[in-house]
Amino acid sequence: MVSLLAGRNVSGGFRLALTGTPGTGKSTVAQMLSDGGCIVVSVESLAEQNSLLGEVDPADGARVIDTDALHDALAPEWKSPPEGTVVVDGHLSHHLPCDAVAVLRCSPKILDSRLTSRGYTAEKVQANCEWELLGGAWNEREGDTPWCEFDTSRGSVDSVVDSLSNWIADGFKPTSPGSLIDWVARMEG
Repeated sequence: MVSLLAGRNVSGGFRLALTGTPGTGKSTVAQMLSDGGCIVVSVESLAEQNSLLGEVDPADGARVIDTDALHDALAPEWKSPPEGTVVVDGHLSHHLPCDAVAVLRCSPKILDSRLTSRGYTAEKVQANCEWELLGGAWNEREGDTPWCEFDTSRGSVDSVVDSLSNWIADGFKPTSPGSLIDWVARMEG
């Protein structure tokens, strides 16, 4: 894999939020980006470092994170760019003060299979598949931070990382895709 930093058109370091529904491949892509020279941090580790990692929510088994408070805690330090590329891995990362947002998407049918194989409860699988179907992270987009979607349903992780690298190399252009992944339209078509 070519380094993510090679030939990029973005001056200085930057923070990239790697977000998406659980099961879309964030941790796998983040590991490849780490192998390519990026610094990867998780939303959970950032919350823990800032004493903002709450108790386990019995409804879904995840620890609660106050993303507004975490954003506020990170914002002063993150006004200055990092020395290299920092990837913030987590389905809540788009709530943090990052320079760009990469949203990983996956067909709900494939996502169902991935989450079921992880041992998620039927209710948690259904909730996450519905979130993906509705384009969850896109509905929470605020501001003018560059955002782009990457379909992880088919193809290799290498191809997703290459597409992501090309987006970065082109200075995060387009800053917003002309068309979003619409699973409902694809299922009807």
